[in-house]
Amino acid sequence: MLPKAQMPPAPSAPETPAPPGACDAHVHLVAGNEFPLWEGRVENPAPGPNFDGWLELYTNHLKTLGFQRGLIVHSILYGTDNSITVEAVRRMGPHFKGVCLLPDDASDADLDQFTEDNLVAVRLNYVHGGVLSWEGAKALAPRLKARDLHIQMLLNTHKHMDEIADDIRALPVPLVIDHIGWPDLSLGPQDPGFQTLLSLLADGHVHVKLSALYRLCDAPYEHADPFIAALVKANSEHLLWGSDWPHLMLADAKMPAAATLLDAFHRVVTDTATRTQILTKTPAKLFGFPS
Repeated sequence: MLPKAQMPPAPSAPETPAPPGACDAHVHLVAGNEFPLWEGRVENPAPGPNFDGWLELYTNHLKTLGFQRGLIVHSILYGTDNSITVEAVRRMGPHFKGVCLLPDDASDADLDQFTEDNLVAVRLNYVHGGVLSWEGAKALAPRLKARDLHIQMLLNTHKHMDEIADDIRALPVPLVIDHIGWPDLSLGPQDPGFQTLLSLLADGHVHVKLSALYRLCDAPYEHADPFIAALVKANSEHLLWGSDWPHLMLADAKMPAAATLLDAFHRVVTDTATRTQILTKTPAKLFGFPS
């Protein structure tokens, strides 16, 4: 029998709320029995809420932290059936966009449907594998560009960054890297892979999400501070922030409080202009939110 995900804690207010128009750029939506789960999943959603209930929890999460916009990233719990994420984006309205899965052999019709469904990117998991390979993503990139779509990617900077850096520089579409590149914090920001990420960021070849610090270290996440500071120094205009709510597939990580994650961001990013750039202006530009 598969383990069940934990319910996220009730949201609490951060020390500093997000600025007007802010976007939580990395969350997942799950449901009760309304959408089919993938046979290859490693856990089931937390028991209890139905889809409406999860949307209510998500809305409360956003309101409590001070966010009005969101990017909903498709969960691998649902495999290649993107219907739950598409429906969540539809139900949440025009200030919400989605990231979903496509295989290497995606057709033009598949890509056209993406744009119709208010999706902005395909996701590639370079850590655990998935339906889209790096070679497939590179091949898709010109057709993604034609539709103003981009690529979002999970990788480990200390394992993967240098081997694909040249490919990243050649991409014709934006590449967004999740979870600050999921580095090994024990190696420090001077690790060559993380330094390569900083170089790509400084040159505008990538965007980076300041997300999921709880997967890298324990609260209050101070061990990640030097990495966040280095990313901000490299190019604050290409950074995003995400809570990774409702914190699926924790493995050895501890369930976080989203407010503590936002407080950790504010601890490192102290000036209002940079906070507003990362939380509001950059996602508005990259995801095409209406004004």
